[in-house]
Amino acid sequence: MKQSLQLRTSQHLALTPQLQQSIRLLQLSTLELHQELEQLLTDNPLLERLDDPLDHSVRLLADGAISQSSAPAEAPAEGPPGQQQDAPAPAEAEPYEGGEGEAAPEGEMDWGDAGRGKTPDDEDARPQLEANHRTLREHLMEQMRVTVLEKRDRALVEIIIDALDENGYLEEPLEEILARLPEELEIEPEELHTALTLLQSFDPVGVGARNASECLALQIKRMPHVPLVTRRMALTIVEQHLAWFAQRDFNKLKKALQCDDEDLREAQAVIRQCNPHPGAAFASDVSDYVVPDVIVKKARNGWQVSLNNDVMPRLRVNAMYANLLKQGKGEGAMGAQLQEAKWLIKNMRQRFDTILRVAEAIVERQKNFFSHGAVAMRPLVLREIADTLGLHESTISRVTTQKYMLTPHGMFELKYFFGSHVATEAGGEASSTAIRALIVQLTGAEDPKNPLSDSKIADMLGEQGMVIARRTVAKYREALKIPPVSLRKSL
Repeated sequence: MKQSLQLRTSQHLALTPQLQQSIRLLQLSTLELHQELEQLLTDNPLLERLDDPLDHSVRLLADGAISQSSAPAEAPAEGPPGQQQDAPAPAEAEPYEGGEGEAAPEGEMDWGDAGRGKTPDDEDARPQLEANHRTLREHLMEQMRVTVLEKRDRALVEIIIDALDENGYLEEPLEEILARLPEELEIEPEELHTALTLLQSFDPVGVGARNASECLALQIKRMPHVPLVTRRMALTIVEQHLAWFAQRDFNKLKKALQCDDEDLREAQAVIRQCNPHPGAAFASDVSDYVVPDVIVKKARNGWQVSLNNDVMPRLRVNAMYANLLKQGKGEGAMGAQLQEAKWLIKNMRQRFDTILRVAEAIVERQKNFFSHGAVAMRPLVLREIADTLGLHESTISRVTTQKYMLTPHGMFELKYFFGSHVATEAGGEASSTAIRALIVQLTGAEDPKNPLSDSKIADMLGEQGMVIARRTVAKYREALKIPPVSLRKSL
């Protein structure tokens, strides 16, 4: 076959580096955005951040107002939309000219020193450090050093402490612990049982238990001011009938214990005071804190949506390097870094502008939620917001993922306001979020002695005009982490 050269013209979509960066910034959460920004600031010397989190220089103005110290007034500063600037940016013809800095205006004082009348070395000015976290092992070892004197006993107790799990349970049998110890130590099984008994006398009460039944029994035995009859009944329940108690099968319990409702209710109150996970209080899990991206407040003319200024970084191009490039004294690589800095500032502004537009569209369609709560939520899909703003559904999905809105009803992810619909008898639609809220209301107001079944809840929703199946109610109830009817029943 003969080879030949041909010239063809075609069109295809291509993601430019600027567009790729814009999409990436849009899908990042607030925490991920600031981590990404710190890396970009390190890599690009032409990029500066005006709101440095480590800069706490606050000034007290002469009239008593407080303002955050930031960049020089002449320097050009760019940031996301709605961000208040310290000084207006210069004309676009000369975008990078700026001064080296200026002294504080007359009449201003440094809030850290003169404003408080204390020196920087004052105790209040020192950073507050988080206390060291004490683990369960450290807590038990400290008690062992005080209560156990013999070195051999200490070693055995320490072996058992090392075998505890994070909840304070000893899941490994004593026989297995004894089998992996050196035979030349000549440790008897009775010695390990004695060491375990010593450990079970430590705080927190219930530590060293081998199962939930033993853990609850250890705590009930050490409870003060409990009548003897009630204590015996509670011990019998946790040691012999814990499965019936967990299933709330009160008829079998009353028959096995030969007691009435009042006696069983007193024993139940004692068991509920116990902690089935005594070591969980020493867990090192760190709580995750959510910072809102947008804030919704009630205004005279309706609901007002604004960006959270605390999460909006203020960026600018370094004036000194920009002037060197303008005079032709910079290197070739600096030109590319200048362009990257300008792209980042523009994409950052576009990110927050898109978040604000989407949040405003959501609030406009969910006015009833902000006025009356979750029961008034209306059905909403991504396409409705996308068509309104002229954006793609994928863009709306990126904006609403891991972005949070602070409302008078609490903190919600933007995805919370989207939900499927359920038909009503009147031919309308009800949001699945509103149905979940109604299920929470119905189960919260039910009679504990006669809780509502899933079928009964479906019938009650049907009386309000919402056509919903029993299995759908069960799915929503499980998603809300509401126990089934058998576990919600009480005496």
